[in-house]
Amino acid sequence: MPDAQRPQTTSFGYREVPTSERQGLVNDVFAKVAGRYDLMNDLMSGGLHRLWKRDFINWLAPPKADRPFRLLDVAGGTGDIALRYGAATGESATAVICDISPKMLEVGQRRINDAGLAHRIECVEGNAETLPFPDRSFDAYTIAFGIRNVTNIDRALAEAYRVLKTGGRFMCLEFSEVKVPILDKLYEFHSFQVIPRLGKIAAGDDQPYQYLVESIRKFPNQEAFAQLIGDAGFERVTYRNLTGGIAAMHSGWKI
Repeated sequence: MPDAQRPQTTSFGYREVPTSERQGLVNDVFAKVAGRYDLMNDLMSGGLHRLWKRDFINWLAPPKADRPFRLLDVAGGTGDIALRYGAATGESATAVICDISPKMLEVGQRRINDAGLAHRIECVEGNAETLPFPDRSFDAYTIAFGIRNVTNIDRALAEAYRVLKTGGRFMCLEFSEVKVPILDKLYEFHSFQVIPRLGKIAAGDDQPYQYLVESIRKFPNQEAFAQLIGDAGFERVTYRNLTGGIAAMHSGWKI
């Protein structure tokens, strides 16, 4: 078959799948784990994701005073980041959670209602690659453990740049490359030998967890991802490793 006629493919974990099918496969993964998302993150991080998200909000440093500030949290369906942001800010600070998964948004909406923050945090179904928001709409854009599930990362970063105001900040929290000897081997064993088995026991299905650990290994390392952020137009791009690089926070500014 001539190259022009071959279907485009992309990675889904360690499998190559047609690009047109990947997002549907990712959606299926998160539809399966939506009700057990906290459990999934506990298994993936050994419970450390809660500390990492605290550090993430601290580095974002949203205004504590009661003044307007608007956050877009992408792929944040269950509300973890938006709820922490809501607790750290005043009444004039608002947030929009944008997630492609209706099941994840259902979980997030319940949690937002329970926290009494529905007047400040809204949920919108949307794709990170084609955000349903006008240009220059937000003061900050966050995405936590979601960017590696996007089919076209370059397009998602371009959309982040588009919807941020001048002076706005992009921040990403994601699993990354372990930089500490011995810890890297231990985490490799935990990822491929322990996590899928725990997922099978705890959730009755190891396949979503198998995909998630594979997707971490396919994701660019800290330096390569920082380069992608810079290529999208962001300046002053920096990153901080967490727990030896098991996860990393990246930051960039639209100047």
